[in-house]
Amino acid sequence: MADEPLIRIDHLAKSYRRGDQTVPVLSDINLVVETGDFLALMGPSGSGKSTLLNLMAGLDRPDSGRIEVHGVDIARLAEAELAAWRAENVGFIFQFYNLIPVLTAFENVELPLLLTGLSRSARRERVDLTLSMVGLSERSDHYPSELSGGQQQRVAICRAIVADPTLIVADEPTGDLDRTSAEEVLGLMQRLNRELGKTIVMVTHDHHAVEAARSVMRLEKGALADGATVA
Repeated sequence: MADEPLIRIDHLAKSYRRGDQTVPVLSDINLVVETGDFLALMGPSGSGKSTLLNLMAGLDRPDSGRIEVHGVDIARLAEAELAAWRAENVGFIFQFYNLIPVLTAFENVELPLLLTGLSRSARRERVDLTLSMVGLSERSDHYPSELSGGQQQRVAICRAIVADPTLIVADEPTGDLDRTSAEEVLGLMQRLNRELGKTIVMVTHDHHAVEAARSVMRLEKGALADGATVA
């Protein structure tokens, strides 16, 4: 791993409004994620795992504290700057794939590249290469409804990595898959981490999924539990 951490979080706090009440979600979070790590975040429902993931990815803003990703304090970026930063630096993998049903696998993977200055031929080359990595070249013209759950998640992973992001965030990526498909997806994520050096932060309830990670941290009632275990 590189000397400088990819993510540094200092004294982070986050709460939400529910009617006239303020509900605290995260309290005084201090966390370092090294470049090249594959971190699994665990904890019971309501512990703040997905909120912390969304904050790291620039999808939400903290009430206080600092989130530095690759040297950029993303909490201080304006909305337009933050949107541009996300497009360039973060790849997203969701539990329910979030593929667009009227687009083919190729077109779904190509979507992030439409925000770049790449030519059409360069986009095609990048998408073809990414789909070949996950064994879906022959399915590139298929629609999501024509793919299995595991294949849809592999398409979603291709979409997450096609623009070569700095950080990949995954929210319960195996939660909607059978065991065989889940193992295929976890194996692919391990390859991305170990062979391509991608930094991955994954929220999961699945103890089997945790075995794919390099390190594990647990949230309890909005705070990081003492210590971390190495997978």
